[in-house]
Amino acid sequence: MSRVGKKPIEIPKGVKIAVKDNFILVEGPKGKLEHKIPSPLKVSVKDDKVLVERSQKTAMESSLQGLTRAIVTNLIKGVTEGYKKELEIRGVGFKAQVAGNILQLLLGFSHQVRHQIPEGVTITAPKPTQIIITGIDKVKVGEVAAEIREYFKPEPYTGKGIRYVGEYVRHKAGKTVVK
Repeated sequence: MSRVGKKPIEIPKGVKIAVKDNFILVEGPKGKLEHKIPSPLKVSVKDDKVLVERSQKTAMESSLQGLTRAIVTNLIKGVTEGYKKELEIRGVGFKAQVAGNILQLLLGFSHQVRHQIPEGVTITAPKPTQIIITGIDKVKVGEVAAEIREYFKPEPYTGKGIRYVGEYVRHKAGKTVVK
């Protein structure tokens, strides 16, 4: 039973929501987003509130109701506030810089790693060891951050690599010589 899915979502001022043909369109000060609503669910807008309703009381529809409500909440937050992920780079000689719509990474490889910045996402590198990813779509921002982190995950022995700010990487002891 989805308790979260039953709660109405408050629509903040400056946000317009329209439901057309199993799609919800959310427009706010930062941009527009849309999401396809699963077929057994119905989304309606009443009195500055969004309601996600289901037709039957099955477990699958209950979980879809909670998921859809969470996604709609994320869409509303995205067009009003936006999302941000921060990455930090650790390692001698490791650095990042943005040139046009390409993120260039020096990660100790024989070549420079180039990552194309997708549309709808902004990447900045205020310091050579810091990457800030911003955008209105939570999924896109998280996906781009994960793709960049994948180039050189944090290594447990020396701690080198790309990590999220505040991420804890468990350090392991290296080889020891027994006499």
